Amino acid sequence: MFILSEDTERTRGQDAQSSNITAGKAVSEAVRTTLGPRGMDKMLVSDAGDVVITNDGATILGEMDIEHPAAQMIVEVAETQEDEVGDGTTTAAVLSGQLLAKAESLLDDDVHPTTIVEGYNEAAVLAREAVEELVLDADDLDDDRLRAVARTSMTGKGTGDVNADALAETVVDAVRQVESDDGVAREEIAVRTQTGAASSATELVEGVISEEERVREDMPTGVEDASIAVLDVEFDIRESSVDAEYDVTNIDQLNAALDAEESQFKQYAEKLADLDVDVAFVTESIEDRAAAYLAEEGILAFESVGDDEAKSITQVTGASRVGAIDDLESDDLGNAESVSVESYGDDDLAFVEGGAAAESVTVFARGSTDHVTDELERALNDGLDVVTAALDAGGVVPGGGASEIAIADHIRGRAASIEGRRQLAVEAFADAIDVLPRTLAENTGMDPIDALVDLRSRHDSEGRAGIISEGQTGQVTDPVEAGVFDPAAVKYEALESATEAATMIVRIDDVISADN
Repeated sequence: MFILSEDTERTRGQDAQSSNITAGKAVSEAVRTTLGPRGMDKMLVSDAGDVVITNDGATILGEMDIEHPAAQMIVEVAETQEDEVGDGTTTAAVLSGQLLAKAESLLDDDVHPTTIVEGYNEAAVLAREAVEELVLDADDLDDDRLRAVARTSMTGKGTGDVNADALAETVVDAVRQVESDDGVAREEIAVRTQTGAASSATELVEGVISEEERVREDMPTGVEDASIAVLDVEFDIRESSVDAEYDVTNIDQLNAALDAEESQFKQYAEKLADLDVDVAFVTESIEDRAAAYLAEEGILAFESVGDDEAKSITQVTGASRVGAIDDLESDDLGNAESVSVESYGDDDLAFVEGGAAAESVTVFARGSTDHVTDELERALNDGLDVVTAALDAGGVVPGGGASEIAIADHIRGRAASIEGRRQLAVEAFADAIDVLPRTLAENTGMDPIDALVDLRSRHDSEGRAGIISEGQTGQVTDPVEAGVFDPAAVKYEALESATEAATMIVRIDDVISADN
């Protein structure tokens, strides 16, 4: 009796477990060398020849063409980490792979998968307890410490150590701009990139930046104390809903029709001028003749503005979006301290700054090449995310691997009280955690074994020790004194998502695949 079709492939028992674990470890190993401030970069080349150079774990795994379902679970771990807290993707992926590696050894020693899962879950609870004990006093979470959090996250991600301090200050300033009693409105911070300058030219714009160009060259390039209209209107001749034909028999009739069109275009401009509109952001098109009349009135106009951009402009300026020019009233207008058009090579950008209802800010990131600006954008977004997480989701813990050493030590200290073979799984979990500081040491040029021994010794004697980059190598010292911190939320999420992915893969003992 055939239950499955002839094209179906089935892998069971140890073969299935081994296949899944090997795939998960391979993905984890692919990003392991990118961990930490001295991590290496990866060059990813697509079939179309597009090149991405980065050491961001989420970007690397997202760009890789991964087919194995178990390996895809590790990718999902990184995606979840990125979505939830914005950083720690490499940590989560590496930890997942190490948990699988330790589980493989336990399976070889005839430890049942269910026992491993139970032990890992107990260890994850202990790990969370350890993180809670490591969280530093929230009262000390001032701007200096937040800048240290941002700098820790961004160092080594295309920012350059020289510029890391300035970029961290920009990140904290941006977060503070959108912070309220309800928390940080992270979605109100945009990052806009532009090539043509060093990353040190990156600045914070208290407003939004539009990529749309002004409709005509003879329009103003800058307006102070600008009155702004946001219109969902097409500046063209109104079309009749009636299907009709007009018979023009002489030149006078033609001229009258053209004069009527000109009058309509002129009315558009006069309507805006009568309301003292200085700048118009239009989501539809503007006909050339209408643009000419707008220019005559001294109105700066932009056409085909994207919906998201129009929304940001309304939030910054306090303007209301209007769907018909006749409906536009003075109460619908917004205001900004300045609207200016700046040229960067072949590109023109419009800066809307100091809006009356400014709720959005933009980090204007500069870089010498497209690859540099792309990586800088990823680093800045990570920095913004970790500062937000530190303020909104549980404070910060010591970085540089100090937290992982403390977590592993806490788990080992409690493992002896756990009965049965679950104790082996709990100890294996601690060993997997140890791989993170070992990898940090390896990536900074230190001997990983010596560094791990030194970390444990300093942790026991001084209560806290991490690996801090020193020039092109590293040293073991107190990360708090060195200003190296990680958000506690990043640790919680990495531990939880890595454990869930590893235990799910370990429990699989049968893989059935078929061609559709």
